[in-house]
Amino acid sequence: MHSVSTSCTLLLAAVLAAQAPARSAEPAKPAPQPASPFGVAAADELLDRTRGGSNNTDIDMRLSGSVSGNTANNVNTGANIITNGSFANMAGIPIVVQNTGANVLIQNATIINLRMN
Repeated sequence: MHSVSTSCTLLLAAVLAAQAPARSAEPAKPAPQPASPFGVAAADELLDRTRGGSNNTDIDMRLSGSVSGNTANNVNTGANIITNGSFANMAGIPIVVQNTGANVLIQNATIINLRMN
C-alpha cells in the first residue's frame, strides 16, 4: 500500500505530464523573418562556408591606352560644368567622368575596399 504523499506525488506527475505539450520528432522550425528590402538572409551554413576571414587587401589595377593618328576638324567643344543639384536624389557611389574635348582617351576604374567589423 502506498502512502498518501506518494499517491499525491504520482497524481501530480500524471497531471503535469498530461498538460505538457507533445514533443515532435522534427526539429523546431525557425520563426519567420520579417520582410527585408535586401532579400532573404543567407543561411548560417552558407556563411560558414564562404567567410573570408582575411585582413589582406590585394589591389592591382592596370590601365593603359593611347590615342594617336586622330583628327578633329570643325569641332566646337562646349562647357563642362557640374552645377548645384546635379547629384540630387543620387544613391550609391558617385563616379563622374567628364570629357573635356575631342580625341581624348577616357579610362575609368573604381576599387571599393569594404571592411565590415
